[in-house]
Amino acid sequence: MPALIELRSSRRAPTPIEATDAVQLSATRKRLSAAQRSWLDDNGFDAAPGSVCLLADAQGKLARVLVGVDRREPLAALAGLPVSLPVGEYTLASEGVPLDAQLAALGWALGAYQFTRYRKAKRAPATLAVDAKTLDAVEPLVDATQLVRDLVNTPTEDMGPKQLSDAVKQLGKTYKAKVREWVGDELLEDNFPTIHAVGRASHRPPRLIELSWGKATDPKLVLVGKGVCFDTGGLDLKSSDGMRWMKKDMGGAAHAIALAGLVMEAKLPVRLTLLIPAVENAVAGNALRPGEVVVTRAGHSVEIDNTDAEGRLVLCDALAYGAEQQPELIIDFATLTGAARVALGPDLPALFANDDAIADQALACSRTVADPLWRLPLWRPYRKMLDSYIADFANSGPSRHAGAITAALYMERFVPEGMPWLHLDTYAWNDGDRPGRPRGGEAMGLRAMFALLSKRYPR
Repeated sequence: MPALIELRSSRRAPTPIEATDAVQLSATRKRLSAAQRSWLDDNGFDAAPGSVCLLADAQGKLARVLVGVDRREPLAALAGLPVSLPVGEYTLASEGVPLDAQLAALGWALGAYQFTRYRKAKRAPATLAVDAKTLDAVEPLVDATQLVRDLVNTPTEDMGPKQLSDAVKQLGKTYKAKVREWVGDELLEDNFPTIHAVGRASHRPPRLIELSWGKATDPKLVLVGKGVCFDTGGLDLKSSDGMRWMKKDMGGAAHAIALAGLVMEAKLPVRLTLLIPAVENAVAGNALRPGEVVVTRAGHSVEIDNTDAEGRLVLCDALAYGAEQQPELIIDFATLTGAARVALGPDLPALFANDDAIADQALACSRTVADPLWRLPLWRPYRKMLDSYIADFANSGPSRHAGAITAALYMERFVPEGMPWLHLDTYAWNDGDRPGRPRGGEAMGLRAMFALLSKRYPR
């Protein structure tokens, strides 16, 4: 990991970075030389969050970096520094505002990320030297986050259903897991009709990818990720603006793949099943039409009210198949609804749960690891919004009210009563550049779910 190194491996003393704020600044100034205090004044450094000042020693060499921080946002404290400081080695000073070492290091590493598949990196990042314990704790999280970002940032031409399958197969090879898949008409032969229906119009056949790992005697955990590699909306065609970034509609799959990797890397004592329904929602003569009725794997008949509500269709067969394994917990990730973004904005994934205790644990874990979630209700009276006059229910309805909730309620029908289930409706994207959160694909809710699983299934 080029952005982080172990402190003891450093060849020379790294430059200290001291965190400060408006409260701490006066104490910070007292430790500086007269020349350094004068330099702070000349630069107008007031310790505002994100502000930076480089301090030289008497010989004119870089001796210390001051960075203004917001104590409420430890993950962002150092996140803007890797690509703004001069290339070199740095470390977090013991003086100044105390920061959580792991969150600060994680923010640094996330801020060093650059997507380089199609162009060279703009510059090499500066390096933060950390202790071995911090490096061991942070490195898997950084790798998982970078995997999500890389998968989501890759355009559909290079990240279609087969490429998602290749990513799962690589994961299986790394951790000696079993991988199987159903491709094209094999989905119909083995009763995955809604996955096939959504993806059949693409020149790239739809598929369901399954990874299995762990001891059969361990608690069963199922992870499901929406893998819509591009979403035109189908015959209910999106506008050009709405379609522009639909390469990211496989962001749920990216999260589930990365979380599976974290589970296996940590050797959590679970029997893991990862399910990725991977499709491209395209337009052709055989495309799924509004008004059709599809009988799902679970036996429910579903009227297609809107072909652009396709994510819940590919997920419902995967959820039903996962539930057949009688797991102790099912978690799914999906870039499912614009309604969740209207309600909560781009930074807060919506969490839905059919178990209050697990939901509370997930929210507590999200706060601990600075990976926020916000719970929305499974308000069951809204099920009537999905009523159909010819089928058991529809995949969407005429009302635009409570769109994230009705989508979750649709999916809940495919999880048996009493089987714990968490659903994350996540954006998986940064619309602009911020410290530690570069524009493009983003992991949202990933660390929170791994923290939950690590607590629930300790080694």
